Parts: sequence; structure tokens; C-alpha cells
Amino acid sequence: MLAQLQRGITLSLLALAWAWLLYFAGSSPVLAMAGFLVLTLGYTGFLALEFLLARHVNQADPVPPATWRELLGAWRGEVWTAPQVFCWRQPFRAHAIPDQLTPSAPGAGRRGVLLVHGFFCNRGFWTPWLRRLQGSGHAFVAVNLEPVFGAIDDYVPQIEAAVQQLTQATGLPPLLVCHSMGGLAARAWLQRMKAEARVHHVVTIGTPHRGTWLARFGHGHNNRQMRLLSDWQARLDHDMPADRHALFTCWYSNCDNIVFPASTATLVGAENRLVRGAAHVQMAFLPPVMDATLAWLDEPPP
Repeated sequence: MLAQLQRGITLSLLALAWAWLLYFAGSSPVLAMAGFLVLTLGYTGFLALEFLLARHVNQADPVPPATWRELLGAWRGEVWTAPQVFCWRQPFRAHAIPDQLTPSAPGAGRRGVLLVHGFFCNRGFWTPWLRRLQGSGHAFVAVNLEPVFGAIDDYVPQIEAAVQQLTQATGLPPLLVCHSMGGLAARAWLQRMKAEARVHHVVTIGTPHRGTWLARFGHGHNNRQMRLLSDWQARLDHDMPADRHALFTCWYSNCDNIVFPASTATLVGAENRLVRGAAHVQMAFLPPVMDATLAWLDEPPP
């Protein structure tokens, strides 16, 4: 469903941009090029606005503030990364690399990994990760969380089914790697299934554990759950074991343009790792983040 929607958006924008360019090229080349650039690169302005809002909101946050150079670098990184994710991998390449689940393959007996994407994403988000995992001997599953605008609690059965698949294939509790809202879905799974013993470790990347300022503008069920300090977030930790958050490593950034204030992407009791100067989507594909996260596949159980 999401892939079809994003294909339609991408192709419509490209068609409109080229139609504008061709229509006005003869009568007004300046107008033709201006309209073409607005339609194809207008998203860069929206990203800039997000970074400015994040900088303003983060002024009252305990996380070290971003410098203007860091913000500019994060903006450039997101301008480059976002179209690859939202205009290519997710709309057109979501199933380019299938899940790897074969008990008799080299992955049997080696820990598997479950990849859980965030809001308005699908498994195509993880394509660089899946490419790296291919041939590694590790089983992997990347889920599609649907319905796209549903409640985060509705994703629990999908995560449960994937965890069961990986555990049966490898004989070991899997590593969970989650971007953005995916980390909240993993916490909802842990809370409902009381599954602490069934997971090796949970890594979240830019997850709004305590909500995000931007969610006030969203009206979907999952957007309301991601508003700052929502009641739903408080219920995630209701009657939880004292050591649940010790299962988590949380990557967060002082330049996250979606999850801010920056400290909302951390959890008390978790290993919280600050990545300076990284944007929300860009952060998931930084080599140090990928390397340190996948190293958990070969770590002994705690």
C-alpha cells in the first residue's frame, strides 16, 4: 500500500515538473526552470524549516546544542538521503532483497536480526542493511508495518510473528534494530508479550521514546501516540521489569529534524549514544551506527 502511494507521489511530481518545464520553456525559460526546481527540490526548503524548528526547540534541552555547521551538514545529508529512501527504495525497491530465513542455511545457529522501520516507511528503508546482511550467515527479516496510519499497538502481532520466525530458524533470540516509530512498536511488543527473555538486544535509531514536538501536526492514530509525553507512552513502561531498558541501545542526535527535543530519543537505564550532526533518516545509514549495531549479532547474551 505505502509503496504504491509513494510511487504515485514520486511519478506525479516528476511528470508535473517536466510538463511545467516543457510548457514554459519556449515562452519564459526563467519561469520554466524556476517551476521545475520548486517541484523537484522544494523538499529541501521543508527540511531546512524542520532543522530551524529543531534548533529552536532544542535550546531548552539538556543535550549539547548543535552548531550551525552541524546543522548545515545534517541538512545536506538529509537532502541527499531522503530522496533515495522515499523516492526510490521504498516505492520501487521494497522487495528487492527478500527476507533470509532458511534453517539449513549458514544462518542456522547464528543470531538473526529483525529490522523495524518507522512512520511512513516500509521494509525498503533497510535496503543498505539487507544488502550488507546478505551472505553474512545471519538470518534477517524486515517487516512492513501496516496499517500505515493505524495504532502502534496494531504492529505487535507482526513483530511477534517475525521474532518467532527468526527464533525458530536460528535457535537464538534475535537482535531488534528499529528506526524512529519502529522503536516504539518494539516497546509495545515487549510490554504486551512480556518478551524480555525472547530478545537479545534492542537498538533504536532516532526513536521518539518520549514523543516529539512535530507530532502535534499529525492526526493519525500513531501520530497522536507520538506526541510529547503522551499517556500512551507512559503506559509502555507500566509494571515493566526494572531491567527492561537495559536491553536497549538508543542512538540519538542533536540535529534530528524529526525527533526533538533531542533527549526525547533516549531512555533512562539504556545505553544512550549521541551522534552529533546527524539528521533523522541519515543517522540510520552512518557507517559507525551500522557497524556498532550489527556487532551485537556476535555479542554474547548479557
